[in-house]
Amino acid sequence: MKKNVLIIGAGGVAQVVAHKCAQNNDVLGDIHIASRTLSKCETILDSVREKQSMKTEGVLQAHQVDATDSAAVARLINETGAQIVINVGSPFVNMSVLDACIETGAAYIDTAIHEEPDKICETPPWYANYEWKKRDLCAEKEVTAILGAGFDPGVVNAFARFAIDEFMDEVKSIDIVDINAGSHGKYFATNFDPEINFREFTGTVYSWQEGAWQENAMFEVGREWDLPVVGKQTAYMSGHDEVHSLAANYPHADVRFWMGFGEHYINVFTVLKSIGLLSEQPVITAEGQEVVPLKVVKACLPDPASLAPNYTGKTCIGDLVKGVKDGKEVEVFVYNVADHKDAYEEVGSQGISYTAGVPPVAAAMLIAMGEWDAKAMKNVEELDPKPFFTVLDRIGLPTRVRDESGDRAWNA
Repeated sequence: MKKNVLIIGAGGVAQVVAHKCAQNNDVLGDIHIASRTLSKCETILDSVREKQSMKTEGVLQAHQVDATDSAAVARLINETGAQIVINVGSPFVNMSVLDACIETGAAYIDTAIHEEPDKICETPPWYANYEWKKRDLCAEKEVTAILGAGFDPGVVNAFARFAIDEFMDEVKSIDIVDINAGSHGKYFATNFDPEINFREFTGTVYSWQEGAWQENAMFEVGREWDLPVVGKQTAYMSGHDEVHSLAANYPHADVRFWMGFGEHYINVFTVLKSIGLLSEQPVITAEGQEVVPLKVVKACLPDPASLAPNYTGKTCIGDLVKGVKDGKEVEVFVYNVADHKDAYEEVGSQGISYTAGVPPVAAAMLIAMGEWDAKAMKNVEELDPKPFFTVLDRIGLPTRVRDESGDRAWNA
């Protein structure tokens, strides 16, 4: 049984992870959190103590580390005795943290694909550019590495696997739909790191259709969805991590990702992009200073964590999976609904951070208990989804199913 967790990162998602690890420290043991800025880690741990999240008495400690320095991360893993690393730092540090885990033998979990700061939207499948290159080494050294174990990617990958295994002989399509029907009350803000948020939407929209990669522009393809609780919402086909692993594991299915956007977001985004303010490439100001426009925009926007106190409304994220069962066409929607206010009251974060932060803790618990200790690199759809759903149900993100038989809990 693996125990003792090291959390990398100190943003809104890391806050959720810290609270949830504390609530389950009877399974996860000592809890350590590290980032470049020690004070941010200490603020998160203060929140954990204030809300009395620790289930049992135990270690709760903050550390400073440059997560781009793989050797420094490895030293910290060894110093803390951590056997599970939950990486919710910037996607720019994925490979250095993964390398530290391979060196030390600690299990690795992340919630998003690796990115390089000066590159956007690389050649698909994205995982093959970085993480999958370490797959053989993880297997050789028997290191468990679970990629993309947030909500999307993550839980939605498990939704797809579950729908296919339980309801189909053959899968035809997987449409992942992410709707945030909440309101934060700001003129304009992003729900997570603005730099990462905008990078998702400035490149090519890749989808897997008819056995090949298809390319579209952002906001080119949209449609209305009628979903549980949040009702009718417009979502646009977007590029996203999980498409790239699901396409590899289900190559005969069309795989698409859809995200909800309001007209106001689209208008502001379009203006920022059109005048070059979303570029990741540096420019020289009239005063001779070199700046990256995207980083300037990030500095001017609200910190996503600051949105939490006034956030209202709900999210609905799920998979509409279509296929064939006993010669007949079937479709099933597997989904979760989360509430922004409930998330804030429990862990001091908004619902987007909550949905991203709870699943990697569930994954860590399954590694600790041995059920997901794969001793190899895996994307979430390559693991049994039922234990995952069971833990998620218990710690805050229940899974539901809607099909021709009605709307019900996944295990009803």
